[in-house]
Amino acid sequence: MTLRSRLVIGLVTIAIILVGPLVFAVSSLFRLRTDALQLRETEIAALMVLGRLRDGLNDLRREELALLFSRDVASSAAMDRELFHAARLADTLAHYNLPSFASDISTSIQLISAAAPSEYHAALDDQTALADSLSAHAFVPALNRADSVVRAAEQKVRQRTSQRVEDETTRIAYITSGSFGALLLAIAIAAVISIWLTRTISRPIFELRSGMRAVADGDLTYRLKATESRTDEFGQLAASFDEMTRQLAELDKLKAEFVSVASHELKTPINVMIGYLQLLEEGVYGRVDAKQKEVHRTLTTQANVLLRLVKQLLDVSRFEAGGGRLEPRATSLNRLVTDLERAFHVLAVQREIDFRVEREADLPDEVFWDADRINEVLGNLLSNAFKFTPHGGTVELNIEPMDDDAVLMRVHDTGAGIPPEQLPRIFEKFYQADNQRSARAAGSGLGLAIAKQIVEAHGGSILCESTPGVGTTFSIALPVRVSGRHPAQRPQPVPV
Repeated sequence: MTLRSRLVIGLVTIAIILVGPLVFAVSSLFRLRTDALQLRETEIAALMVLGRLRDGLNDLRREELALLFSRDVASSAAMDRELFHAARLADTLAHYNLPSFASDISTSIQLISAAAPSEYHAALDDQTALADSLSAHAFVPALNRADSVVRAAEQKVRQRTSQRVEDETTRIAYITSGSFGALLLAIAIAAVISIWLTRTISRPIFELRSGMRAVADGDLTYRLKATESRTDEFGQLAASFDEMTRQLAELDKLKAEFVSVASHELKTPINVMIGYLQLLEEGVYGRVDAKQKEVHRTLTTQANVLLRLVKQLLDVSRFEAGGGRLEPRATSLNRLVTDLERAFHVLAVQREIDFRVEREADLPDEVFWDADRINEVLGNLLSNAFKFTPHGGTVELNIEPMDDDAVLMRVHDTGAGIPPEQLPRIFEKFYQADNQRSARAAGSGLGLAIAKQIVEAHGGSILCESTPGVGTTFSIALPVRVSGRHPAQRPQPVPV
């Protein structure tokens, strides 16, 4: 599945999940609206009919009294109208789910209708006793019974209305809680899908970023793991990245081989030039005047610089190619340090720098190192310290034992220092920090790279701490005994 498809499916799913609670809430509102309309059209309408019916019965009672006293045709006609109106209202109650009440009221109205003409004719014939008897024993009881049935019906409708209102209230509460729960569930599911989409996109991006950073730092063996099995755009990008690193590794290998071959081939003509320069200096080819001697010294100096650079390039290439073997032998640590102290003492005096060598107690008398290589490393670090330390500054070499049968050597100076953002790159080939303007002489940018290769070939580690304007400290941790093995087979470095 492509990345675009995942995004479309994820976003559509999130939209559906979030719209679900809205649809549920809207449908519930429509249902409530339907229930409210039904309540208005049944219960409320029934109460209105019952109210009109009760008013009609009251009007009928008044018309009956008027008939007894006035005894005219108008009162009789008004009573007939009220009876007709009450009968029609009683018949409509059956439509509001009140059939028994409608039947009882209709029966009472029929009794009233039957008694009304007799009462009217008795009143017209001045048969007052008979009219009063019909009123007391037929008309009024039937009217009272109809009125009581109306009141019972009203009570029934009120109870039914109250129950429906209570049911609707419960339903509203259910809808509210259901909508809220559905919303929370939808948000949770949408969050899970969003996290999944984010991880699907961000993880390979972070992996690619780590890979690009590793390649930028020189690690051409880095392989992307999180995107190996993907078939989407990130998988294609990962395949392109791996192909790029493979080609870069091949180019780097070819470059190292070229540098190694070129350095090796350059040594012979440079040695020939230096040899002939020595013969010229010795006068084998005739006398050299003062102006020619000045040119000769310049040529000799530059030839030696070129020879040293070629040797450094060859050393770096050999270590990178795995051919920089060590020749460890038993060496007196005290003599190694004393030789360094003696070698740099004159330079310290010339440059007016306070040079100190401090040895801690319990140092081993003998170490099993490649003495020439370690002397080269310490010499390079001390040379850099003197190069960047101004007059009146301090250079220190501290030697102390470590708990895990190792030796810690520190070279500290009070020189220009190195900017913190450049510290991670100082051991790269040809890299030179921005403090070169403070140096007494320009360098090649290979010394620290060679030092790192030699230290790691001994199974040790080298670190640098520096503060601009304060000074720099290089720390080297070496095991007391190392074996002469290929650098690629060296043991884990000793932690500083």
